[in-house]
Amino acid sequence: MDMNFAPPWPEQELSPDSLFGCLIRTAVDGIMVIDDLGLIQVYNAACVRLFQYAEAEVLGQNVKMLMPTSYRDQHDDYLAHFKKTGEARIIGIGREVSGQRKDGSIFPMYLSVGDGMLYGKRVFIGIVHDLSALYQEREAYETHLLSLREELVHVARVSELGQVSAGIAHELNQPLTAMLNYANAARRLSASGNAEDMQKVQAVIGKVAQQAERAGQIVRRMRDFLEKRAGQRAFDDIVEIVDDAMALGLIGAKASNIQTHFEPEAGLPAVLVDRVQIQQVLVNLLRNAVEAMEQAERRQLTVTAARQGEDRIEVTVADTGHGIADAIASQLFKPFITTKDHGMGIGLAISKTIIEAHGGTMTVEPNPGGGTIFRFSVPVDAAAAQIERIKSH
Repeated sequence: MDMNFAPPWPEQELSPDSLFGCLIRTAVDGIMVIDDLGLIQVYNAACVRLFQYAEAEVLGQNVKMLMPTSYRDQHDDYLAHFKKTGEARIIGIGREVSGQRKDGSIFPMYLSVGDGMLYGKRVFIGIVHDLSALYQEREAYETHLLSLREELVHVARVSELGQVSAGIAHELNQPLTAMLNYANAARRLSASGNAEDMQKVQAVIGKVAQQAERAGQIVRRMRDFLEKRAGQRAFDDIVEIVDDAMALGLIGAKASNIQTHFEPEAGLPAVLVDRVQIQQVLVNLLRNAVEAMEQAERRQLTVTAARQGEDRIEVTVADTGHGIADAIASQLFKPFITTKDHGMGIGLAISKTIIEAHGGTMTVEPNPGGGTIFRFSVPVDAAAAQIERIKSH
């Protein structure tokens, strides 16, 4: 490469004392000028700070030395295309691109490029604004938003269980009462000293253990559901997820004479989800369904899980309640829209956000038999789904 280039304008125009030279030298943003071959003719002090190359290292060199490898191969073709056709992809427009420093590190920048003729020669003037600080602020802001969203999601989970606290207390009281009764029976039997009664004690103690396990399962589900933590996605069994959600969400449903059915398709592949968040969506839908059927003559709740194409599983929650008015249905997933007398209107909005964050969709429609059907989809484990397809053929 010929390093002994002739600048496209008189030397005095670039002297430190000239207005043009002063503006370039003192500019906060990087300013560089290249000729129509892409060779750098002017490179100011701000560019030195940004790219870490000294002026002497870049003058006369192709400007693509300041670009990441992915951009370099395109640059000369772009210049040639522009000179031939006049079609501009960045000139006169400006956009966010990446620059590469001398040490090889990549940084975000906003590049504005103008072109024109100066002293009979075509030149391109680039102004570079470092976006590193802005990106750091944006990242910090997005992290803060994520933290707030996770906090809101957790608060919604606490609210969901808070609404069924009486049912949870009743559900726990049943095994605890049974344990007390069995323990008293075992004490009476053992006090008799009768050999036959002592044999019965072993069976009674087994029943105590069964009821303790039942109570422990209720507490475990509550603990896992209320755990405050960052989102954790993993491959999981959608049937188990729904089963656990129904155990929590339908507490007290039997007392309301609600018939519940879970109808999963056989052989469903694993889903890639945050287990607790999907349970939260289900608990919200199940509690809404239970409340919608409080005054209904027919109280039937049906949950299904089935394949939706090759990469999704769709879960539906269908009730036979009072349904949703058309005027409300179109806004149902917006925050603070609710059909409940004392509802906050955030449960469905959060649920939709969770499902969309998983790459799925959530919809609502009337149940042909009366009531409402909610549908949502979640992604499957692609590898497992492929194995299932091979087996089926």
